[in-house]
Amino acid sequence: MNIHAYERLWVAGSMVLIVGFIATITYGAVGLGITMVDDGEEPLAPDEIDEDERFGEPRVEEVGDDEYEVYVVSATFFFQPDPIEIPAESEVTFYVTSRDVIHSFTVVGTNTNTMVIPGEVSAMTVEFDEPGEYGIVCNEYCGAGHHDMEGELIVLDPEEFEERQEENDDDVDAIEVFDHRTATAGNGELP
Repeated sequence: MNIHAYERLWVAGSMVLIVGFIATITYGAVGLGITMVDDGEEPLAPDEIDEDERFGEPRVEEVGDDEYEVYVVSATFFFQPDPIEIPAESEVTFYVTSRDVIHSFTVVGTNTNTMVIPGEVSAMTVEFDEPGEYGIVCNEYCGAGHHDMEGELIVLDPEEFEERQEENDDDVDAIEVFDHRTATAGNGELP
């Protein structure tokens, strides 16, 4: 069987394109270090979020030198905590769950994006090298107020972050003293 020279050229060109597509997909999936969200986190019943030690009080928690964990709860139509303040030049793992319906957690201008499913915990680890402010939005339609579901991520200089943490600790101490004083004022009985 005789194959014309132009056909051989087209077959060879097609093979080069197929190999190129496979190489591009492989590089995008493996070479860039992008991982899919795994289901390795322990499931969480949406009606038990308030009792869960991880999500009962949404917060930013320091777990090591320049390592932080952020526990985020999404609900119609807000994120808790809001705003989220983290230091620059640190590794941050976001743990996100939903209280009610499917949402997403997307940090605008970055590749931080995950679907948030009730009963599941999504985990993403990212690094923010430069201070700045980022919007957090929901990209999954979650109801009539979906367009208003937004939050804020503030990346601070490490020194400024430490100062704010100390100020917040002082504010919490002042609130506890104030609550104690008002609870025992008057007739001496606790409300």
